[in-house]
Amino acid sequence: MRKSVLLLILTSAAGWAQAPAPAAAGRAAAPLANREIVKELVLADHILANEGVLDAYGHVSVRDDVNPQHFLMSRSLPPSEVSAADILEYDLDAKPLQPNPPASFQERFIHSEIYRARPDVKAIIHCHTGDLIPFGVTGTRLLPIIHMAGFLGDGIPTFEIRTAAGMSDLLVKNAELGKALAATLGSKPAALMRGHGAVVTGGTLHEVVGRSYYMNQNARLQWQSIQLGGPLTYLTTEEADKAAAQDGFERAWTYWKKRAAGK
Repeated sequence: MRKSVLLLILTSAAGWAQAPAPAAAGRAAAPLANREIVKELVLADHILANEGVLDAYGHVSVRDDVNPQHFLMSRSLPPSEVSAADILEYDLDAKPLQPNPPASFQERFIHSEIYRARPDVKAIIHCHTGDLIPFGVTGTRLLPIIHMAGFLGDGIPTFEIRTAAGMSDLLVKNAELGKALAATLGSKPAALMRGHGAVVTGGTLHEVVGRSYYMNQNARLQWQSIQLGGPLTYLTTEEADKAAAQDGFERAWTYWKKRAAGK
């Protein structure tokens, strides 16, 4: 009897030793669609669509807060239609990690190469807003005239895709063009894209949404001011530096969030 009991104990102990440990609790174990960062990304899509920064085209992404070598972005959909189930995880080669993924945005390389080049960037928007286009094709510099756009500083660069690709459809749809765009962006918060809108970066989703919105507003007000004639008074470098941070656009995010929800 004692031998049988001892054998049972030893067998059970061996089984316990070989049994796999339970999954560690934490963000990494949560399904992608249930993560808070995904909910925020979906909300950013809806806000950008609701506020006219994005229409049927353009996209927003966020660096993964679990693995900074990955980023999250929706599958190829109009931003207004994005849900948590549409969010995909990508590596810095712009490859989706889900098996049999749905169609991705062709220009996901904008995001992957900027994240690769700029560890400080946590969120990116590519928009086609019409207010910005004139500044990318005329040589007129986009400069801050309102305090909410102080982050523009002494101006932002313009990406000329012909330099990298010759004659093209203007789309940044491979890693080489993504690298060229990231090089043009440099350390700036945003860059115009000739005939193709802009790319905007931020340290948070809230910040990049705010920057995109107020950059577009500044562009509209600047060309309206130019039409009035006479010299324009831009923010000085010191004024721009003092105004750049705002509150991370947190108050604006709260306002836009309620508007997107129809409240």
